[in-house]
Amino acid sequence: MRAIQVSENGGPEVLKSVELPDPQIGPDQLLVDIDAIGINFIDTYIRTGRYPQAVPYVPGSEGSGVVAEVGANVTEFAVGDRVAWSAGPGSYAQRVAINAAVAIPVPAGVDAQVAASALLQGMTAHYLTESIYKPAPGESVLVHAGAGGVGLILTQLLAARGVRVITTVSSDEKEALSREAGAAEVLRYSDDLADHVRKLTDGIGVAAVYDGVGASTFEASLASLRVRGTLALFGGASGPVPPFDLQRLGGAGSLIVTRPTLAHYTRDRAELLWRAGDIFDAIAGGSLHIRIGATYPLAEAAQAHRDLEGRKTTGSIVLLP
Repeated sequence: MRAIQVSENGGPEVLKSVELPDPQIGPDQLLVDIDAIGINFIDTYIRTGRYPQAVPYVPGSEGSGVVAEVGANVTEFAVGDRVAWSAGPGSYAQRVAINAAVAIPVPAGVDAQVAASALLQGMTAHYLTESIYKPAPGESVLVHAGAGGVGLILTQLLAARGVRVITTVSSDEKEALSREAGAAEVLRYSDDLADHVRKLTDGIGVAAVYDGVGASTFEASLASLRVRGTLALFGGASGPVPPFDLQRLGGAGSLIVTRPTLAHYTRDRAELLWRAGDIFDAIAGGSLHIRIGATYPLAEAAQAHRDLEGRKTTGSIVLLP
């Protein structure tokens, strides 16, 4: 099979197209013929070595496809079933072996590219708005990177509840996408961002900030919060946040800061199916739109990473094997 392999940490150029043997599955696994592969910022963190990973390895953890073989202990799936996953290492390939415990059935109303890119970002948005801070109708929140994959999903989920969503973007094109998703106010990144947020909230600040950007937005995120507000730092697209003195949170208004990860909010099969099911049901029902901003052939994974890291993409991006 064709696959992308990383033999050393580095820039996008370390993503090499190679020929590898088909994976061999264990008794609790599925062999899947991949239809589409989701690309996420965590793939770039692992590639550069920010998150350690033994080399060589096949990157990627998200995708969708059709079950080609079923392990001896698997009873929930059969050959021919459509499945998607967000925790299947080795997904930048034509075939992958995944644990049946992480596979999600794909409803008939969800196509392969959407299924491949909806789970990691969609379930992230789900836990942020259901389990980290669940805003009440009428409350104001700030969503950074409002035209990114998670940002667009967050905005749709929150706006559907009657939450006032303020977003940040970097261009007119991205502003249009963010407003289309339901943003009430759209701001540019700037040194006085928090001042603009406070002006939009009568000086009070927002109830929560959902920040996947990290280093370059962290201080503005803190300064944008109301008393007892919550900052959910769920990513670091601009780099990791430097060491931080927790004593500052008291003087700033008894703020809450958390650094969650999806793995801790999909701890068991029931929680995984709940979050994934809600996202797929919303997509199939038409209330949630997943924007596929760009698709690339598998062999062009390096270019996809360049475009993602260069902020040249909007919504989700997908590799096609």
